[in-house]
Formats: sequence, C-alpha cells, structure tokens
Amino acid sequence: MAYTGRFSTPEPARDMIDALPGITAVEFGTAWCPHCISAQSPLQQALDARPDITHVKVEDGRGRPLGRSFRVKLWPTVVLMREGVEVARMIRPRSAEDVQRGLALLDSAAA
Repeated sequence: MAYTGRFSTPEPARDMIDALPGITAVEFGTAWCPHCISAQSPLQQALDARPDITHVKVEDGRGRPLGRSFRVKLWPTVVLMREGVEVARMIRPRSAEDVQRGLALLDSAAA
C-alpha cells in the first residue's frame, strides 16, 4: 500500500496500529499545518516507491489518544514501525532526502 493523502477517520486505536503486520508509517499531522502540507510531496515520493510500507495518516490534536500514546509533540511526525514496534521516527521531514534518511534507519534496523 502506497502513500495515502486522506486522514483515517475515525482515528485508529493503538492496538490496531500495533497489530499491523510488516512495515507501517504512521503519519501524525493536520490538514492546516504548513509543515505538514510541505512534507506531503517528499513523503508521497518516498512511500510510492515503497509498496511494502503501509501508510496510515492520522489527524492529530490536543487530547487525541493515538498521538499522545506515541508522544507526538511536533507535526508532522512519521513513526516507522515493523511488526508493531517503533524502529525509527521522522519529525518534520522537509525534503525527499530527509524521508530517505528515515527509511534508511528502518532498513538498517532490519539488518
């Protein structure tokens, strides 16, 4: 599953995210956040090239349980998980290179 431009509604539960098989990129942000908007093109380029990664896009905000369970403080934050375990995190990726560095951390964790 490649990049998705739509936020998950309703917000998925943490146990559902933890139970996803394989590699998952959980992106936290909002539709109005300028940092989130500018990160979409590099995220889309990188994730479209990686069909092995499931992309879950979550609208975050004060008091939202999923974002709090991952201790998200800045948007966008992309949590990279393998078999339900966090292996890397990208905070405010600004370029395709930032995203590639994050994915390289994911790949090196598998080695």
